[in-house]
Amino acid sequence: MRVVFCLLAALFSVQLHAADLTVSAASSLTESFREIAAVYQNERPGTKVDLNFAASGVLLQQITRGAPVDVLATADMQTMDLADARHLLMPASRQTFATNRLVVVVPPATAAAMPADLAALAAKKIQRVAIGNPDSVPVGRYAQQALKEAGLWQQLSDKVLLTQNVRQSLDYVARGEVDAGFVYASDARVMPGRVIRAFEVPLRAPIRYPIAAISGSRHERDALDFIAFVRSARGQAILKRHGFSAP
Repeated sequence: MRVVFCLLAALFSVQLHAADLTVSAASSLTESFREIAAVYQNERPGTKVDLNFAASGVLLQQITRGAPVDVLATADMQTMDLADARHLLMPASRQTFATNRLVVVVPPATAAAMPADLAALAAKKIQRVAIGNPDSVPVGRYAQQALKEAGLWQQLSDKVLLTQNVRQSLDYVARGEVDAGFVYASDARVMPGRVIRAFEVPLRAPIRYPIAAISGSRHERDALDFIAFVRSARGQAILKRHGFSAP
C-alpha cells in the first residue's frame, strides 16, 4: 500500500510540474525553434512546447487580444517595444538572443540576370518583387527602410508584392512567381536549390531578435527556463546551424 501511495505521490508531483508552454515566434524562427523545442522537451519530461509562428506584428495583435501565450520571440526590437509599452511583458524577462541579415533572393531561372544591388531591382527585367508588409512584418520594414534610403521605394512601388510574412516571400521566389524577394539570410538557407541568394542588403543597424515572457503567464518558471535555454550554449548552437548569429 505504501509503495502505491509513493507512486501516486510521484505521479502527482510530475503533473504539478508539467506544463503546456505556448511560444509565439516570428516566422523566420520556424526551423530553429522547432529543433530547440524538441531538445527542450526531451530534457524536461512532462513539459510540452506548443509553437505558434506568424509575422511579429500578427503575434503582437494575438497577444493584445488575449491569446494565451507564455513566451514571445520577434524578429525586431520595434514589435517588442510595443509589447513592453502595452505592459504585456513580464518585468526583466526581455533578452536579445540572435541577430540576422537582410538579403535578396531570386529564382534559379533568373540567376543568369541576377541583380547585384538594390539599384538593379529597378531594371525592366525585374517585374515583381516580394516584400513583407511593412505594417506588420519586420523584414518588410527593413526592406522599405533600405529602399527609401537608396531613393528606390517609390520607383519600385509598381513592382512590389506585399506578403503576410517572410516565408510567403520566400515561397513566391521558390515558385518563380516573383523575380526577387527580400528575406533574412537564415531563410535563404531553407530552400537550397530553389532560391539563390543574390546579395546582402546593407542596413544601418543589425537585425536583432528579442525574446520575453508574457505577463500573467500561468507557467512563469517554465517560460523563464525556456528563454534561458534559447540563450544557452546549446540553444545558440542550434540557432547558428540555422543561419543566425549571436546577439
